[in-house]
Amino acid sequence: MSEGAKPRLALWRIIEMNMGFFGLQYSFGLQQANMGPIYGFLGANEDTMPLLWLAGPVTGLLVQPVIGAMSDRTLSRFGRRTPYFLIGAVLCSLCLFAMPYSSALWMAAALLWLLDSGNNITMEPYRAYVADRLPPYQRPTGFLTQSAATGLAQTLAYLTPSLLTMVIDRNLLHTNGVPLIIRTAFLIGAILSISSIVYSVLRVPELPLTSEEHATIVQSPLTPRATLREIGSAIVEMPRPVRRLAIAMLCQWYAMFVYWQFIAFALSRSLYGTHDTASQGFRDAALTAQQLGALYNFIAFAAALALIPIVRRLGARAVHAGCLAASGVAMLLIPGAPSILVLMLLMTGIGLGWAGMMGNTYVMLADSIPPERNGIYMGVFNIFIVVPMLIETLSMPVMYRPLLGGDPRNALILAGVLMLAGAVATLFVDAGHRPGGEDSKRYK
Repeated sequence: MSEGAKPRLALWRIIEMNMGFFGLQYSFGLQQANMGPIYGFLGANEDTMPLLWLAGPVTGLLVQPVIGAMSDRTLSRFGRRTPYFLIGAVLCSLCLFAMPYSSALWMAAALLWLLDSGNNITMEPYRAYVADRLPPYQRPTGFLTQSAATGLAQTLAYLTPSLLTMVIDRNLLHTNGVPLIIRTAFLIGAILSISSIVYSVLRVPELPLTSEEHATIVQSPLTPRATLREIGSAIVEMPRPVRRLAIAMLCQWYAMFVYWQFIAFALSRSLYGTHDTASQGFRDAALTAQQLGALYNFIAFAAALALIPIVRRLGARAVHAGCLAASGVAMLLIPGAPSILVLMLLMTGIGLGWAGMMGNTYVMLADSIPPERNGIYMGVFNIFIVVPMLIETLSMPVMYRPLLGGDPRNALILAGVLMLAGAVATLFVDAGHRPGGEDSKRYK
């Protein structure tokens, strides 16, 4: 089926198509909001925190390009992408259920590796599914709706422990020191992870392959050698706009990874005057960070929907640069914020940046790649996310004490500077132009 011949979907159907992404991102939200505190409850030191978060970037680097390439070449009764959704969702659900019961730091870290593997098995085939299913003129709606699903899911994930305090004592702890409210939140995530994926694939199944697409897959069978060859070919033949996105992605994802790792520790110092992870002040800081995370994700949810007509008018590139600039300014100001009210206002900037990262970059990508390679390029593009995370993981422990003074507030300032650099780099990307302007396809 040609790009232009794909059936137009109503907005509600696009929302249903992204319900599975909602469950996936609820899982990510639980991870972002709670893994730092869980590691702290289990006795981890701040300067080793990046190493304990190594699972995400490593599994993303190894899993997503391979899975993306495999999903382009998969023939099954369920479709090309759907088997990967289901396998990843089952693995995620099992790990989410087990995580809060971790009896030691090594167990929590090992479960995070498995959890991130499950998330990464699902992630890029899901993005390729959206590109497969929608005609080009509906892709901004599809990816920004996906961004909205991310914002709403992570809002609820961040907020769930706080909401649970209405029925569960916040100081009621499991034997490993993890609060019962966090254990219950992960149980909810385990249920959502699998149920939302099943709902989406039943409500909006993949389009059947055309005879030409089927013949192409048969001629290029799914073998390890063919998969690796396809990944190598995609990297060598990468369109110029995709290559230019790499610098912007390096800055923004390094910054966001720093933010997730250190926000609870920074607030513990700036608002509650403590760095003792066993104290009530640190538990309060963790809850505050989750509440602020819920707020910025809700802002991202609303902003992603509001950005749909703006991106159509101004183009994804200019809008994304503005989103990153707003996020950078907010990160610079967070360490000096005197109250929760000021921090709530600053979450507007974080939310705008997150909405752009989860939507605009994929609009630019989808406009720049050949449709028959959606899966592989969605997977390869993930390299631009996980490599910055790997660089952060290896560099932050080295610079944390000598350059940042062992203070997580300084880590957030560094993140803000990098976000602003990412905004500038975005303006040099040859994609996401204003409609009616330059055609990004010509840069391939």
